[in-house]
Amino acid sequence: MWVMQSPVVMGILNVTPDSFYDGGKYDSRAKVLEQAARLYEEGAFILDLGAYSSRPGAMEVSEEEEWNRLKGVIPAIKKQFPDHLIAVDTFRSEIASRSLKEGADIINDISGGFLDNRIWQIAAEHKAPYIAMHSKGTPSTMQQLAEYSNLPMEVLDYFVEMTRLARREGLTDLILDPGFGFAKTLEQNYELLNQLDVLKPLQNLILVGFSRKSMIYKSLGTQPSEALNGTTALHMAALLKGADILRAHDVKEARESITLYHKIRG
Repeated sequence: MWVMQSPVVMGILNVTPDSFYDGGKYDSRAKVLEQAARLYEEGAFILDLGAYSSRPGAMEVSEEEEWNRLKGVIPAIKKQFPDHLIAVDTFRSEIASRSLKEGADIINDISGGFLDNRIWQIAAEHKAPYIAMHSKGTPSTMQQLAEYSNLPMEVLDYFVEMTRLARREGLTDLILDPGFGFAKTLEQNYELLNQLDVLKPLQNLILVGFSRKSMIYKSLGTQPSEALNGTTALHMAALLKGADILRAHDVKEARESITLYHKIRG
């Protein structure tokens, strides 16, 4: 099981045409490598590659198209940055398997294995850390499924059950992502952030991902392009509640949050 002496940053690199903030920006191998270099230089501990947009309402992408977007990208990054970590953001076991064989280190699954539970076996076979996110449904349906009687406790129960099932398949390195923005209303996101520490008794690393999301820019009446300051504020709140990994578009600013968090903690 991973043990970290300090929180770290996971830098987001989407090779999709339709992601809500950076969709279409990195549509060539050269642009991908340039952005990977920038994120690593700014202090990303992990690079998160996404080839399937999971924003609310996103259309489904075929497995073939997802792989065509990823194919060759992982070894190209590994060749240039052999000592850095790469996560692949996918819920499909076949994509996970191909990615790990090409050199990826971590699987980041928005479905926690419940859309394709063979992905647990794939991660276990490769001894790869596995990030499990809480959500419901698919990106195209999840926002119609945001009904809870007690959201923080239901997220906790979800991870208790998911952890039990995944460990039965041999997974040991589990990282938990409560899934901000996934099958949750704006208000529910803040309720969950306020009680993020409910997950700490599970003794797994906790990842948070709300970089420039609608829970920020809709609250502030702005747009994703103007949501960096709000993201930074929530990063500090999450760190104080026990977050271990900040998944962010803006790595430098997230690293600065961690630096100041250490000052607060002494």
